[in-house]
Amino acid sequence: MKRIQAFIVLLYMCSLAFAGPVDSLLERIGGKTSKNILTEIVPQNGKDYFEVSNQNGKLRIKGNNPISIATGFNWYLKYTAGVHIAWNNLNQSLPSNLPLPEKTIRQETDLHLRYYLNYCTFSYSMAFWDWERWEKEIDWMAMHGINLSLSITGNEVVWYNLLKRLGYTTDEINGFVSGPAFMAWWQMNNLEGWGGPNPDEWYKNQEILQKKIVTRMRALGIEPVLPGFAGMVPRNIGEKLGYSISDPGTWCSFDRPAFLNPNDPNFDKFADMYYEEMEKLYGKAKYYAIDPFHEGGSTKGINLDAAGKTIMAAMKRANHEAVWVAQAWQANPRPTMIENLNAHDLLVLDLYSEKKPQWGDSDSEWYRPQGYGKHNWLYCMLLNFGGRVGLHGRMDSVIDGFYKAGQHPNGKTLSGVGTTPEGIENNPVMFELLYELPWRKEKFTKEEWLKTYIKARYRMFDETVYESWLLLAQYPYNCPAGYPGEGTVESLFCARPGINLKRVSTWGSSILYYNSDYTRQAAEKLLSVAHKLRDNANFQYDLVDILRQSIADKGNDLSGEIGKAYKDKDIEKFKTLSDSFLLAIQCQDRLLATQKDFTVGNWLEQAKSLSQIDKNKDLYEWNARTLITVWGNKAASEQGGLHDYSSREWNGILSGLYYKRWKLFFDNTVKEMQGETVSPVDFFAMEEAWTHEKKTYANKPEGDVVQTATEVYKQVFGD
Repeated sequence: MKRIQAFIVLLYMCSLAFAGPVDSLLERIGGKTSKNILTEIVPQNGKDYFEVSNQNGKLRIKGNNPISIATGFNWYLKYTAGVHIAWNNLNQSLPSNLPLPEKTIRQETDLHLRYYLNYCTFSYSMAFWDWERWEKEIDWMAMHGINLSLSITGNEVVWYNLLKRLGYTTDEINGFVSGPAFMAWWQMNNLEGWGGPNPDEWYKNQEILQKKIVTRMRALGIEPVLPGFAGMVPRNIGEKLGYSISDPGTWCSFDRPAFLNPNDPNFDKFADMYYEEMEKLYGKAKYYAIDPFHEGGSTKGINLDAAGKTIMAAMKRANHEAVWVAQAWQANPRPTMIENLNAHDLLVLDLYSEKKPQWGDSDSEWYRPQGYGKHNWLYCMLLNFGGRVGLHGRMDSVIDGFYKAGQHPNGKTLSGVGTTPEGIENNPVMFELLYELPWRKEKFTKEEWLKTYIKARYRMFDETVYESWLLLAQYPYNCPAGYPGEGTVESLFCARPGINLKRVSTWGSSILYYNSDYTRQAAEKLLSVAHKLRDNANFQYDLVDILRQSIADKGNDLSGEIGKAYKDKDIEKFKTLSDSFLLAIQCQDRLLATQKDFTVGNWLEQAKSLSQIDKNKDLYEWNARTLITVWGNKAASEQGGLHDYSSREWNGILSGLYYKRWKLFFDNTVKEMQGETVSPVDFFAMEEAWTHEKKTYANKPEGDVVQTATEVYKQVFGD
């Protein structure tokens, strides 16, 4: 018995030694204040937990691992200290004397996995991040309980080294690897080479960056999900090396990489080399992201059962304890590919649980009656498409679906939650909601939860602010399941001009599913109390974002009225309404200039700052501009439908491109209504020209937020 007790004491003492990384996190967040925080790691069987308490006048946070402690710290900040750390405000000063909880706070969960990120996020939001930005994001991740995160940065270096071993030249490699802003779709086997060729410095810098990322993640207890080998190979590898390949076809007019046939002996050889190069650079992973045939890749002639087994076997040779992570999106993962894989070797991300769950909800378009069978899966929220700007969410669906899934027979293999957004740094309320779900045993309502969210976000509770948020929660943040678009209601300010438009992007929608007056009322209520909260950074951001949404909704309404005036051939009314529409764009541009996060200048400067070499800066900037406008070459943009998929309602691009498109269109339409002959506008040429511009846009806030918002509101809506 004494030996057992001694062993337990030794284990306990060793566990305390591992608190170092989380203590460093507390210091980065809390500065000198962190010296008054005591942390303690005490393992507990079965559940993740944290406890926050008062220990002799000091704040004490106990948990079973560093992530639990970081989560407890964030919970304390929000619900005791009244400090909300979000993307718009990652650096905050903490009170010198930390308020102590009146009683011990304890939360626990038996959902051990909390996942983060989508391939697309790395392009639509993270393409040009440096280590300083990544360091803050990893801290944010830990504080939200995330312990499993996709990590594809620098994977192009793995491929570079592998293809060099096989005799490829640098030019040939750069003809395969995409440019900086398009890595997501290259890694999802959708395209080759677009956006490149990459300079040598790109590979060197991304390798250094990824090593820092995975080192920090692992120190905090976040498992990086590295890209596994999905069978993707260069299209020319058959000709160059004699490999047996199949052609998966095209994606949005781009030629896909080839798929290496699993019965070719070179499959195992190639896969083993891939994992060797991966391990040399970034170490072994416990989880690998593998998504063959993403978004409609042809499987003609492929034995899917054999492919699944071969892919799994290759991963297991690299690490026999590794788990394959697959996105449930459209037809993937193909049931035939995964049904004969062993239980616990596959983790499925139910990618769009809030709208199109596949886990077994019979109301879903993508319903799988048996869910994922024996395989573990995560309840995920996708939320954002293309990094597009807009208030959006499905609060009731997220909450109800989560608790329903846990009680469903298919929920016996539910292992946790995740967010899988195409873009981040928007709608922070939805991310806070999702990542609290595992820690809240009892079901709750959005109305109850919002009271605590508001108090945390603004460091005070205000009834008028709550009324504003109730409007938002009931309307833009309660999108109905049957809404036809992907993600937010799209702002027609960002659309290629036309009459009676229904969308901006090919797969989106600009049709309002609520009365636009509701967002106007929400903005008006915030403006009425702005004098009390004007110095709160979170309030400033939300005021701008909510007023932005109300102006965008007004613009969508105006578009419909403009269409009616055109149909009625009422030229004067058409002119008046189109002038109002153009004024709204100008007001929107001015409003968004007050927040750095809503400026195209911020995005472009991130890209340009990654190099001191002019030609490299030009490439990075072109990538950044192209992604958010034409996206691809003319075929992909037009026939492939990708133009404006990643449109951004941002200061700078509103005035620099969107206003000019609409002004030209309105002027031409008036001429047409007057009987003049007008040549069609080549909007692709206009947009492509913008991608090559070198105009510098402001990337620092301009103007007083409250004053500007007040003036803009009056201009758009009247007194």
